[in-house]
Amino acid sequence: MKKEILKLWPEIEWIKDTVLQEKVSKTWELALEKSVLTPHDLNAIPFTLLCGPHLKVTFMDHKRAVVHIARDAGNKMNDFFKEELPVNMDVLIAGAILADVGKLLEYELDEQGKSYQGNYGKYLRHPFSGVSLAEKCGIPPEVCHIIATHAGEGNMVKRSTEAYIVHHADFMTFLPFKERLQI
Repeated sequence: MKKEILKLWPEIEWIKDTVLQEKVSKTWELALEKSVLTPHDLNAIPFTLLCGPHLKVTFMDHKRAVVHIARDAGNKMNDFFKEELPVNMDVLIAGAILADVGKLLEYELDEQGKSYQGNYGKYLRHPFSGVSLAEKCGIPPEVCHIIATHAGEGNMVKRSTEAYIVHHADFMTFLPFKERLQI
């Protein structure tokens, strides 16, 4: 399964801490074990359940864009503000990769393979289930914080610098679609 995870997420290798790399991989493995979705499905289903059939952006298109944008933003912040506002790149990348891992428990598939929100997702949004999965795999609290605060739920707490970056990367790759599609 690890080979499949690295094929899905080659960005895991950007994490310099090999122990954290392993924990991030294990979290995705656990999510896939508990989900009806396969790695193939993640490259086929839409990135949001709100979009309808017209949006061709897949779950992995969105997720990988968030990771790339977050990494680039973190690097630039370190270039300009390293002394005053250092960004821990391993924490940032791990958090960006794991931010939506809980969505694997929210989605279900109908007979035609179309995704919809399952019963689990009606009661627990992905920031909560994502933290639960991550903690089971030994993900450190500073990364769990990013998972917990990347979505609207995070508006109620003080975010770390890394959490702000992932939050904004996530929303800048969602809100324009929401506006365009009027969802």
